[in-house]
Amino acid sequence: MKKYDILTPLGLVVGCAIIIFGVITSGGIENFFSLLNIPSFFIVLGGVLAGLFVSFRINELKKVGTIAKQAFRTQNFEPEPYVDLFVAFANKARKEGLLSLEAEMGDVEDRFLKKGILLAVDGVETDTIEEILNLEVDALEERHRKGRSIFEKAAEYAPAWGMIGTLIGLVLMLKNMDDPSLLGPNMAVALLTTLYGSLLANLVFQPLAAKLSLQTEQEIFLRQCVIEGVIGVQTGQNPGMVEERLAAFLSTEERLKRKKNKLEKGVQGVKEIEI
Repeated sequence: MKKYDILTPLGLVVGCAIIIFGVITSGGIENFFSLLNIPSFFIVLGGVLAGLFVSFRINELKKVGTIAKQAFRTQNFEPEPYVDLFVAFANKARKEGLLSLEAEMGDVEDRFLKKGILLAVDGVETDTIEEILNLEVDALEERHRKGRSIFEKAAEYAPAWGMIGTLIGLVLMLKNMDDPSLLGPNMAVALLTTLYGSLLANLVFQPLAAKLSLQTEQEIFLRQCVIEGVIGVQTGQNPGMVEERLAAFLSTEERLKRKKNKLEKGVQGVKEIEI
C-alpha cells in the first residue's frame, strides 16, 4: 500500500529555506526580493518546456503529473513479509497440492505475485514461468525509465537555458551601454537565469528523477524475490529450502533477527514440552 512520503517535500522545503536563510542573513529581506525576477524565471521554465515538447510525445508528457506524484509517495518494498508468505505457500502446497493455493489468491493484493502463483497452479513449466515474470520485470523497468527520463532531460535543459538567459541579458546590457538605467535590470536577467536553471535542475528535476530511480530499483529487487519464491513453491521445495533461498534477499540484520526468533521459539517449545 502506498503512503505519503514526507522526505520528498521536506527536502524541497529545506533546500528553499537554506537559500532564503543564506540570502536574508547576508543583507536583509531586500536581498531576497532582489532575487525574484519574472522574465528570468520564464526564460528558464519556458525553455525547459520547449525542449521537452521537442523531445517527447504528447502522450508521454500527459503522464508527467502522475509520474511526479510517485516521488511523493512511498511503498513498502521490504522482502521479509514475502519470505513468510512463500514459506506458508510451500507448506500448504506440500500438504494439499498446488491447486490449493488458488483459493489463497483472493486476499493477495500483489498482482505480480498472484500472476506467478496462478501460472504455477495452471501447470506451466518452471522455465516458462520464469521467462514470463522476467519479461514483466523488464517491461516495468522500461516503463519507469521512460517516465523518469522526462525529469532527467529537464535537469539537463534547465542549466542550459539558464546560460541562454545569461547570454540574452549580456547582449541586452551591451546593447544599452549608453543608458545606465538599463544596466542593472539586464544584468539581473543575465545572472538570475543561471541561478534559476541551476536551482530547478539540482533541487527539483534531478532529485525527483533520483527518487523515482530508487523506487524502481527497490521494486525490481522485490520482484526478483517473488520470482524465486514462485519457482520454489512450483518445484515443490520444502519450506525450509524456500526460506533459505529467499533469505538471500534479506539484509544481514534481518537474517540474524529471524534466526534469533527461531531460536527463541524453539526454546519456548522445549519448555512447553518439559512442563
